[in-house]
Amino acid sequence: MAEPAISASQAGALMESLTFPQCLLAHARMRPDAPAIREKYLGIWQTTTWSALSTLVLQMAAGLAARGLKRGDHIALIGDNRPRLYASMIAAQCLGAIPVPMYQDAVAAEMVYVFRDAAIRIAVVEDQEQTDKVLEIREQCPALSDIIYDNDRGLRNYQQSGIESIDTLLEAGSRYEQSNPGKVRQAVDAGGFHDDCAMFYTSGTTGNPKGVVHTHASLILPSRTVSQQEGLGPQDEVLAYLPMAWIGQNIFSYAQWLINGFTINMPESQETVMIDMREIGPTYYFAPPRVLEGLLTTVTIRMEDASPGKRSLFKHYMALAKRIGGRILDGDPTVSFAERLQYQLGDLLIYGPLRNALGMSRIKLAYTAGEAIGPDLFSFYRSLGVNLKQLYGSTETAVWVCVQPDGHVRADTVGKPVPGVEVRIIDSGEILVRSPGLLREYYKNPQATAEVRDAEGWYHTGDAGYFDQEGHLRIIDRAKDVGQLANGALFAPKYIENKLKFFPYIKEAVAFGQGQAEVCCFVNIDFEACGNWAERRNLPYAGYNDLAAKAEVYDLIQDCVNRTNADLALDPKLADSQISRFLILHKELDPDDDELTRTRKVRRGFIAQKYAVLVEAMFAGKDSQYVETQVKFEDGRTGAVSATLRIANAKRQQALAKAA
Repeated sequence: MAEPAISASQAGALMESLTFPQCLLAHARMRPDAPAIREKYLGIWQTTTWSALSTLVLQMAAGLAARGLKRGDHIALIGDNRPRLYASMIAAQCLGAIPVPMYQDAVAAEMVYVFRDAAIRIAVVEDQEQTDKVLEIREQCPALSDIIYDNDRGLRNYQQSGIESIDTLLEAGSRYEQSNPGKVRQAVDAGGFHDDCAMFYTSGTTGNPKGVVHTHASLILPSRTVSQQEGLGPQDEVLAYLPMAWIGQNIFSYAQWLINGFTINMPESQETVMIDMREIGPTYYFAPPRVLEGLLTTVTIRMEDASPGKRSLFKHYMALAKRIGGRILDGDPTVSFAERLQYQLGDLLIYGPLRNALGMSRIKLAYTAGEAIGPDLFSFYRSLGVNLKQLYGSTETAVWVCVQPDGHVRADTVGKPVPGVEVRIIDSGEILVRSPGLLREYYKNPQATAEVRDAEGWYHTGDAGYFDQEGHLRIIDRAKDVGQLANGALFAPKYIENKLKFFPYIKEAVAFGQGQAEVCCFVNIDFEACGNWAERRNLPYAGYNDLAAKAEVYDLIQDCVNRTNADLALDPKLADSQISRFLILHKELDPDDDELTRTRKVRRGFIAQKYAVLVEAMFAGKDSQYVETQVKFEDGRTGAVSATLRIANAKRQQALAKAA
């Protein structure tokens, strides 16, 4: 017999301190036929209602209970965003078990540490690829008993023990429920708001990753506060396309989904994300700067290939949008009627069609975070009428620390503290946070927990920053990375790297200079942007290595470096950190080669050791240097690539303060 529906006002009171599974069941009672999840499968959008999802979750929880999963156990989730992987996450939480999402693009060897550290009991995986990875490491993971897969393509003839499909698990769940009626619902009801509910591993830029333990309360409380502040609700649509292992994806497409009851949409594949986004038209969107940069690069390339008339029209109206688009979005009353009229014409001819092509026609709120975003990139989206805002947070803070309020959005800050969150800056410049969203602990690592969370409840972020006169937080760099040049001047490598990455032709950068007389850096070109640039100039190239070595490409990157120096020269604190020399690496920095984390953060220390011969050559004043590098291929094989790299000089500018 179906449970009676309850009103929205009753729901508000009931949802105050519910766990995630309890939130799911509440939505199923209130809005049983409303869409909870859509998935693009074989070109067709398939919808799962809240009622159907709750039935699936409870049956899956019964199946997991039949396989011995119990409160406090850890269960791994590996794969792209898929409805039954999300269902398995809630199902584990129904039993009081703790899901551990993992990066689907990680190689098998990278997973061993997490499996062993968390003593993973059961792994729920998407397909054959992920099943094979887990099978490869199973002997090294003594706690692992079951591998459960979603997509059975290629797996029907696997005979190894402990492997089964989700369909088989659901059948086991039906039998378990028959012999243990109501036991799963009792487990759901027994769940507490402050119980552990998920564990996310850090990216491990300086060592082994750490398991960040969050409770239902720490993930729900700040997410609910921001949802209320931004007016999110059941009417919203979200595209779930980022890795499940990333805390941001779990906040925007899991925590806030179950809090607000909106619909999450899962693309068919990473290759179809843009097509699927245009079809769905999300109203609430999150993208790290690299995604936004990729979209803008695509737009730029297409416009450069357009006819002269279209290019001229585009440049004219984009110049107008850059001047007044952001001001209109912020509600600036000083924008004249004539300017608004021109903007409306531009919206009809350029901005509207462009938003539609990007899948952003219906977006009422968009966030970006994870890395600094270039002011030009930021203003581009806001000038189109997309309400893009920056936020600041981390895995340990459940994302929400600072958010830019409407009407006070700027490219050079990350906004003001979220209501209920305290932020202070200590004498060293480090940012401290006290929030209901803080981690409970680092798993099995009390020493690391004590190092970041003091007796007064302040979390030491490791980031350096300061508040400006309007109370907005500005981030400089990681506190441990902020150093000094030989003359005692401030050196902030990440700050410099981000400025370089603001250019569309530069994908990654690594700056060196601690204790040195000057700053030198490595550059990775953006292969697509530089490739298109080369093709329009009839410049032939055979691949990344060949393109990166072209003299013309060096000149292009040198101009970007020189413009970065001109910008740094305007900052009295960082004027001495202008780049003196640079080189373009012969290969792209890659997580598979341990040069980047899975969230694409530069492992600067590892890179400095791996390419020590190049670093030494730059500071020694050499014009070139031979290097041979070990690389890992997608099929697991290893090989080597070698090249003689040119080292170029950059033009340093006279510092503004000194010039005065």
